[in-house]
Amino acid sequence: MRIDVLGVVRALHDDGSPVDLGGPRHREVLARLVAAEGRLVTTDTLVNDLWTDPPARAVGAMRTFVAALRRALEPDRPPRNPPRVIVTEGPGYALRLPREDVDAHRFQDTLARARRNAAAVPDLGAALAAWRGPAYADVTGSAWAQRERTRLEELRWEGVELRARILLGFGEGADLVAELGAHVAEHPWREPAWELLARALYRAGRRVDALATLRRARAMLVDQLGLDPGGDLQRLETDILNGSAPPEGARTAWTGPGVRLGPRTTVDLARTLALAGGDALVRSRRDRLAAIHAAERTGDLSLTARIIGAYDVPAIWSRADDPEQSRTVVAAAERTLTGLGPDGPADLRARLLATVAIESRSADLSGTELKHAQQAARQAEDLARDLADPALLAFALNGVFLQSFSSPGLAAARDRTGAEILDLSTRHELPNFAVLGRLVRLQSASALGDLDAATSHANAADQLAATTEAPLVSVLTGWFRARAMAARSAEPGGPTAATAAAHYRAAEDALRTAGMPGLHRGLFPLALLGLRLLHDRPAPTDPHLDWGPYRPWTRPLVLLAQDRGEQARNALAAVPEPPRDHMREALWCLTARAAVRLGERGIAARAADALRDACADHAGAASGMLTLGPVARYWAEAEACAGAG
Repeated sequence: MRIDVLGVVRALHDDGSPVDLGGPRHREVLARLVAAEGRLVTTDTLVNDLWTDPPARAVGAMRTFVAALRRALEPDRPPRNPPRVIVTEGPGYALRLPREDVDAHRFQDTLARARRNAAAVPDLGAALAAWRGPAYADVTGSAWAQRERTRLEELRWEGVELRARILLGFGEGADLVAELGAHVAEHPWREPAWELLARALYRAGRRVDALATLRRARAMLVDQLGLDPGGDLQRLETDILNGSAPPEGARTAWTGPGVRLGPRTTVDLARTLALAGGDALVRSRRDRLAAIHAAERTGDLSLTARIIGAYDVPAIWSRADDPEQSRTVVAAAERTLTGLGPDGPADLRARLLATVAIESRSADLSGTELKHAQQAARQAEDLARDLADPALLAFALNGVFLQSFSSPGLAAARDRTGAEILDLSTRHELPNFAVLGRLVRLQSASALGDLDAATSHANAADQLAATTEAPLVSVLTGWFRARAMAARSAEPGGPTAATAAAHYRAAEDALRTAGMPGLHRGLFPLALLGLRLLHDRPAPTDPHLDWGPYRPWTRPLVLLAQDRGEQARNALAAVPEPPRDHMREALWCLTARAAVRLGERGIAARAADALRDACADHAGAASGMLTLGPVARYWAEAEACAGAG
């Protein structure tokens, strides 16, 4: 669930439906606990904050409000089980939710990251867009709420200005004019807002408007406040008059304040940063997109094709980290391919087609889009083979690999692709693609349950990563070793399930800051579920687990573990077909297990049919990061259920 206070106070279930919080006093109690940011709020403080003149039974009323909120926020909590959201702590209460589940906390954390690292600017934009009005908008007449509202509003203004300053540093201008104009109109006393608006106008080529804006700022400050403009405004006016303020060039992409690079240089830097992971990986995506936009503005198709195709960063995961950006890159590649035509340079067309194949790996692709991406992968491979370009062929084969999850049971075919990538990169000194080849082969061996072969590839990948400075590799191999530990925990004399869970937790801690949300979100809970299934235990029911994109398939088993059979049956009926990615077989196995437990013969038959060709594989192990055990076990159960009666 999540709680929002940037606007009226509300709470939402994890499916997006609203929680009935009760009356104004109930919402104010919850809001006051949110404002404490997880710290204890004593009962006396709550009473004094809610009532200017507390009634005689204020403490009793307060406890009634808290009890009602607990029922609303945790409707399924069994009797006599302690609450987990609003907890009793000493002489008062505290709210126990992850900071990312409360919009005010999420906004403050995002702003703090953006202050430290400009790569967080896309997240800052999203956090600013999440504001629905003044903070605690429906908590009126309370001094504590007014103080908190004022504090958060000041941070909001700072966030708007910080985001604009970072984007101006990246070379944007025209797109910020309207936004900054509205900001100045709403807050005319903020000198930084006037400065940023003038800079945006100047960057957009509107020198006269920029000077007029600075004159308006001067007039407002002098006439209404009796103050001269600050030094920053005065220096900016002088720089614009002298022509020394740097405008954005039509062929320039920006990587940071005061640093300009040509588009090709920028994308080369982005490619290098991508291999470093973490904030650098996030920055690399941003710089790549900036370079593509800059190249497209030149109208030079060949330049644009080279910029798009130069980002040949090996990709191992079949779900995009930033689906929206992937769609933007694919659209740019498609436009450029159309402009070049079928007779355009074969090497440029091959790189564009490989880019389409690699970036078209989001879970929400339609059937037509999927077929188009698979066709692009095959065309890129054919062109690269004809050109006898090993680096280009390795890049194209990366696209072939990512588009190979359309049907179950293709681990052996993917291993052949990985072997060719490894051979090409070894013979032609392409170390980053050598790492990719090892990881593809690790995943393939893991899918087939060959832990010895997979371990050998993991060790070799780690050795390569040490020489290529690719820290993300150890994150992935660390997950594989946790996956292997989980599998062995189900064997006689193997490690305990608790030991395997601890290894998954350590792997999760390493992944959290790796900058790969398409891989990270939901992976740890799914790994724990797989570990429990290996030991014939029910699904984990911790409400704080974020199941991410896997929630529809895990939900029936979680509900069954909570003895909510009818709701589990409804959830199973609503389960969609799994996306064609690394987890396809695993999600079908979860569907099969739930169908068997609920006696849903029709769904069991569908699952058995989907899994038939994957019976030699281990569920989820195609990821190289977790396992649910042999697919054959789930297939046999589903087959028996489907044929029962």
